[in-house]
Amino acid sequence: MNCNNFQQFTGLIRNSLKEDIGKIDITTELVIPKDKAVKAVLLAKEPCVVCGLGIAELAFKTQDAKIKFNPKTKDGDSVNKGKVLALVEGSVKSILTAERVALNFISLLSGVATKARQYARAARPYKVKIIDTRKTIPGLRELQKYAVRTGGGYNHRMRLDTMILVKDNHLKAMESVQGLIGHAKKYKLEIEVKNLKEFREALKLKPDIIMLDNMGVKDIKKIIAIKKALSRNVLQRIPELEASGGITLQNIKQIASTGVDMISVGALTHSVKSIDISLEIL
Repeated sequence: MNCNNFQQFTGLIRNSLKEDIGKIDITTELVIPKDKAVKAVLLAKEPCVVCGLGIAELAFKTQDAKIKFNPKTKDGDSVNKGKVLALVEGSVKSILTAERVALNFISLLSGVATKARQYARAARPYKVKIIDTRKTIPGLRELQKYAVRTGGGYNHRMRLDTMILVKDNHLKAMESVQGLIGHAKKYKLEIEVKNLKEFREALKLKPDIIMLDNMGVKDIKKIIAIKKALSRNVLQRIPELEASGGITLQNIKQIASTGVDMISVGALTHSVKSIDISLEIL
């Protein structure tokens, strides 16, 4: 998904403006002169990785097409507190009415990108990919996953129809995993395991990826050793290994150093802290 063209989110922005405004912005209509024009800035109130300038611009211009939006940074930039992110010019009524929706989006997406950058930097010395999950805010998945990429992370599956991922509840409910073998030729196959025994069983299905769910460093290292031994057989299909569950900035280096190929972090999107960004009239 390419978010260079944010016009695809026009419907989302219109619904967000309707949700925020209702029928009319009473305060602005009562106290602001009809034809008054102003210049304002979007200002970072804390260090962050910028993300969502295009969606903020769309919010202002959906409210009033005459508003001018001049970015002073670009998505992916690391900025310090006090940095002007963009200049906004036009009707003060329109700017103030669209302000909260624009800020909500850019604050959230910058928060996702900032957290993704923190995890990606921590894992970089070990050449491990940081990937997201489907634990996203409903309706905002594409934007949040764009923010993960902006911060230096990678996207896991976007939807359920993009690959086969057999998790613990699937295994409990299904009669046999053998039926997957034929379908795995058509789709990418990933299997979740919780211990060494399940890992050895998963290998028989020759998956593309094996997810090591909530496994300790000691067991992960044992699995890495098994993988290295298998790699000596040129005919053996070697799956990539994904560590998942309970990953934090405090333990990510320890997990990354084991030799896994990727680490999935649900916290990139499901519990992110929005960045403090304000609009200030000059």
